[in-house]
Amino acid sequence: MNDKYVQQTTKDGYKSRSAYKLIEIDNKFKLLQNWKKVIDLGAYPGGWSQVASQKARDVLAVDIKPIDPLQGVQFIQCDIVNEFEVLKEELQDQKFDLILSDMAPNTSGLQFLDHTRIMLLCEAALNLTEYCLNHGGSFVVKIFQGESDKDFYQKLKKMFKTVKYFKPKSSRLESREMYLVNMQFMEI
Repeated sequence: MNDKYVQQTTKDGYKSRSAYKLIEIDNKFKLLQNWKKVIDLGAYPGGWSQVASQKARDVLAVDIKPIDPLQGVQFIQCDIVNEFEVLKEELQDQKFDLILSDMAPNTSGLQFLDHTRIMLLCEAALNLTEYCLNHGGSFVVKIFQGESDKDFYQKLKKMFKTVKYFKPKSSRLESREMYLVNMQFMEI
């Protein structure tokens, strides 16, 4: 409760402290400016969806866990890794301008295992991105720094004009989380 972002969350009415991470990302990269359709992967409990819905026309939240209804946000409950085909069917060939992924696995405390698990989530988010991101769109994905994030970075460099690492100040100092901010999708 001594965390200033947790305290600010209560004042501002956000569902989670992670809302400030997206606010920082947007302040730096202006991703939510002029975006019309956004997907928020790993949406629970809804902080990123709240921030996105303040600037986007359509926000679709996706998570394994249900979230409370949010104004301006549609929700699909599914597991993007194991139910990818179900999600594709739900999307009905819609295209999106911005895909946000704040997905993270339940951590074990074993750095190698946690890194491997989050990279599987990153690959699932990238698969969805390739399927439904508009040409010129953007993709933000959370990673845990480790041995394979550099390979993932190189893969993104082939698909996006700009790829940047970013660690928001609102991330806990001890956290190994980092975001890859990918702009101007080039369909391959």
